[in-house]
Amino acid sequence: MSPPRFRSRLRRNRPRMGSPLGNWWLVWRMPVLLLIVMAVWWFGLRPLSDDAEWQTVNDRFALCGARGSSQPGCVVDGDTLILGFSKAQRRIRLTGFDAPELNGACPAESRRAIEARDALHQWLGQGAFEWDGGDAPPRDQYGRELRAVRRTMADGSREYLADTMINRGLAGGSGWGSTEPDWCE
Repeated sequence: MSPPRFRSRLRRNRPRMGSPLGNWWLVWRMPVLLLIVMAVWWFGLRPLSDDAEWQTVNDRFALCGARGSSQPGCVVDGDTLILGFSKAQRRIRLTGFDAPELNGACPAESRRAIEARDALHQWLGQGAFEWDGGDAPPRDQYGRELRAVRRTMADGSREYLADTMINRGLAGGSGWGSTEPDWCE
């Protein structure tokens, strides 16, 4: 081999030094690409997957214990429903709020519990609504299905049952940072 050929091969195999901007892109392209993928998921795909778990409910609900009712479901109290009959019966605890108990600590709590139950019955009677959890919702320690409830309004906005009950003073918040109201005051 002649020496000029050998030198040309060395030049071709030697790593090339790029511009400072090119070096920066090589170092930061993976984090930038990762941020782009995360933004696409957060703003594009996540809202679609979140809505996939919501089911439309068209069932009618009576008040539990009402005579002559043939509805497939009934309202137990301000935050609990029963759907179905006998062995197919499902107990559903509505989440995001905590309504007063019918057998409360005082007569004032029992009165508020009846108001909350009646308001829930009225809200459900306004038409179709949606609840989350899909076909296998989480359950509480009593075996009740745990479901959040919402209704899509004519203008496309969403009304969440928990917000409605809390704003009307018929329930307290539930979850981190919320305090249980004293219904006996």
